[in-house]
Amino acid sequence: MTPGRAQGGRSLADIGGGGSGLATPRWRAVKAAITAALAAGEWKPGEAIPAEARLADHYAVSIGTLRKAIDDLVDEQILLRRQGIGTFVAVHGPARNRFHFFHIVDAEGRRELPQAQFAGFARGRADADEAARLGIDVGARTIRIHNLLRLSGEPTVFDTIVIGAAMFPDLTEARFRARDSTIYHFYQSHYGINVVRTHERLRAGVAGRRAAKALGLEPGAAVLEVFRTAYTYHDVPVELRHSVVDTRERFYEADRGREGRAAPSA
Repeated sequence: MTPGRAQGGRSLADIGGGGSGLATPRWRAVKAAITAALAAGEWKPGEAIPAEARLADHYAVSIGTLRKAIDDLVDEQILLRRQGIGTFVAVHGPARNRFHFFHIVDAEGRRELPQAQFAGFARGRADADEAARLGIDVGARTIRIHNLLRLSGEPTVFDTIVIGAAMFPDLTEARFRARDSTIYHFYQSHYGINVVRTHERLRAGVAGRRAAKALGLEPGAAVLEVFRTAYTYHDVPVELRHSVVDTRERFYEADRGREGRAAPSA
């Protein structure tokens, strides 16, 4: 690729990195260009990106500007640094999901990796709310998945997941059940869809019949409800997730890091 050009032939000026004083700061333009390259699959999950000096030359910026862009992507856990080795595209797996996407802890704040139990798979059509949140048409085909998560063997979280069928064209129940890791790793490894951030809203609620049965609760029991939208690059919605959490012995815990991002737990 030509130095100073992002994936697809867009220069940094094209995405706001040059020109008037009102332009986007150059490090943000570099970050956008790297994100575009990631979205286009130029560097696959688990692969190392080029050395910083090479990238700085490629985008025609200083090492300091390039490093600030990389630092921001590392903070967001889109990229991962390995001391003395290089910088790599993050791979979804149990460790990353444990520290970055799963926020249920015990009374002492300890985290553990949940054990997933499949609970249902159905096809349907998007209602108005689902369509708006997923960025698809009302009535578009969807897939609805139910999943039960156990902590220390006890049913703790009942998930209802809704995804657009067009984004996962050959997904079947058998294929979903046969996955060998987390759901986000499955999206990444089988469909090239990398979840890079989530937005969650919480409220106190009551358990419906299906969730109550799965969690061993009485219908109407007090629960925590978590409404999540998961996004890939460029804030494209991937998944809606409604989690019903039995918090009698558990807490929802999320540390806030720099610029309001969730910080990984040690």
